[in-house]
Amino acid sequence: METVNKKTLSERDICTKYVTPAIVQAGWNLFNQIQEEVTFTKGRVMVKGRLWSRGESKRTDFLLSYKPNIPVAIIEAKDNNHGIGDGMQQALVYAEMMDVPFVYSTNGDAFIEHDRTAMAGQLERELPLDAFPSPEELWRRYCAWKGIDETNKQIVTQDYYTDSSGKIPRYYQLVAINRTIEAIARGQNRILLVMATGTGKTFTAFQIIWRLWKSRTKKRILYLADRNILIDQTKTNDFKPFGSTMTKIENRNADKSYEIYLSLYQAVSGPEEWKNIYKQFSPDFFDLVIVDECHRGSAAEDSAWREILEYFSSATQIGMTATPKETKDVSNIHYFGEPIYTYSLKQGIDDGFLAPYKVVRIDIDKDLTGWRPEKGKLDKYGVEIEDRIYNQIDFDRTLVLEQRTRLVAKKISEFLKATNRFDKTIVFCEDIDHAERMRQALVNENGDCVAQNRKYVMRITGDNEEGKKELDNFILPESLYPVIATTSKLMNTGVDAQTCK
Repeated sequence: METVNKKTLSERDICTKYVTPAIVQAGWNLFNQIQEEVTFTKGRVMVKGRLWSRGESKRTDFLLSYKPNIPVAIIEAKDNNHGIGDGMQQALVYAEMMDVPFVYSTNGDAFIEHDRTAMAGQLERELPLDAFPSPEELWRRYCAWKGIDETNKQIVTQDYYTDSSGKIPRYYQLVAINRTIEAIARGQNRILLVMATGTGKTFTAFQIIWRLWKSRTKKRILYLADRNILIDQTKTNDFKPFGSTMTKIENRNADKSYEIYLSLYQAVSGPEEWKNIYKQFSPDFFDLVIVDECHRGSAAEDSAWREILEYFSSATQIGMTATPKETKDVSNIHYFGEPIYTYSLKQGIDDGFLAPYKVVRIDIDKDLTGWRPEKGKLDKYGVEIEDRIYNQIDFDRTLVLEQRTRLVAKKISEFLKATNRFDKTIVFCEDIDHAERMRQALVNENGDCVAQNRKYVMRITGDNEEGKKELDNFILPESLYPVIATTSKLMNTGVDAQTCK
């Protein structure tokens, strides 16, 4: 029988001829426990002028999972001209990112095992090819590391939701979901997740709820947000699989026949006692409460959200935020505890899941130097203007410089004309009045486009039904109009506007 010279084999040949047979022999299932050449980041987006490219994505040679979406080990393989441990340092970087405890490096001669749990007494050891640990052994060590025992193992092993669309969680979503489920399994009842805007907090929340609900660990769940659009998008998109077991609380109606409840916190509470319809539910009605965007008031001592959380204090409570808030009056960490996982804007950009932003700074003379009226100067309505220096803090709050509004509209329009006039654009304004003035100014700057379709520029604010109806069209990739949306607070967090450039 002809012997193979390992030194002539490629890295992929080493994987096929030596690594895969070794882990299959150890009892790992080739179809649902072993994944080969797993790419888990997209590669950073790099912009050069109007052109862009992607950096290198991160890829591990083998990802071993006890069950789908519960990874426990990664293997980094090299060709046989490398040492056994040459892939270890690279593999450890990947293992930290994916929260995987067992890390292996090989060149086809043997394995070096790095045990990040240090439960075995030593961090690294060499294993012959025929001594790779079985799924049961690594799962036992994983459970010991995570504090999982027979009483809570069922929760941790509950399947993820899957459908025919093939959508699978990204690596950092898996870390957030699995850490949350494991923390709840261990009895932790206050949990904080920090995930940058645009990284899929709602999908993460859905999978957490799904697994807890399916395992019957949590039977009645309340999901709170502070924007109607967030609730409606959540119900229609990510939470759709809950079907008829789910309801949105509206018209101050507390129907107790459902299992999944979505609500604006304003819809279940208010300054007058009769508006506090959450009190129509008994304090122990909900097993789980999830608060989306919990940096906006939920952790403040005097906020309506805090009242709701304290009323349902027996429930497990999860706060999700992009920006944990720490002031003398508001603290998410004081209420929920330290985040069990943080996925930052910087990490999202480095991984290529978020595009890097480019700041185009335009300095307006009055913003830099301020503005002072001449003595006795009247405004357009004939009222004398107070004689003092006005600056950026005043503009569009206590003082309106109409020429400044026109200049901002002109600069925005010039930018669009130089790039693409149909790139969806959000203009954030101080308040509703400012949003209306900016809409008018942008209409006048883009008369040709507005003549083609009056919806080219729309004010989308909470008080304007016509504008609010157009929000769905603004965020719909197939819809050309509206192109420019002026707003004050309606879209400043959380709205899934993939079309916005």
